Amino acid sequence: MKDIPLSEITLRKYEKPAGLEKRELVKKICLSLGLLQLGDSRDVIVDILMVLIDANKEKKKLNSDEIKIKAEESRKKYSLETRGLAESNIRRQLKRLRDNMLIEKSENKYYLAEHASLKEIFENSIERFVIPQTIERIKEYLGELDGGD
Repeated sequence: MKDIPLSEITLRKYEKPAGLEKRELVKKICLSLGLLQLGDSRDVIVDILMVLIDANKEKKKLNSDEIKIKAEESRKKYSLETRGLAESNIRRQLKRLRDNMLIEKSENKYYLAEHASLKEIFENSIERFVIPQTIERIKEYLGELDGGD
């Protein structure tokens, strides 16, 4: 038996979203879904997700170069450092978003899963699929600990 998880999810609850600007709202979403850790100075994933959210309005698919350029523009708009925008880091963050079932890749282009809203993606993939299976597996471990009950 390996100690490598089959899947992993982190969920955090924050105050109600009121009066947050778009980037701050997307950052809270990333924090809430465990894509970003508290105090992370490297928050390029926020800009990448924002770029994909904006592209989703027109059902556009973007390659990693387009995402990098738009993420850099976003960071400059908010007067943030542009470090963390190396191609390797962009690809790593895109993989994290794919692993969390938020985005899909087709023909080397990325887009929000099924061109749905993030809320729909969360409800259909994470809430209905990942969380119940994870809870069920935890219950199996707990039952095994209790003697197979």
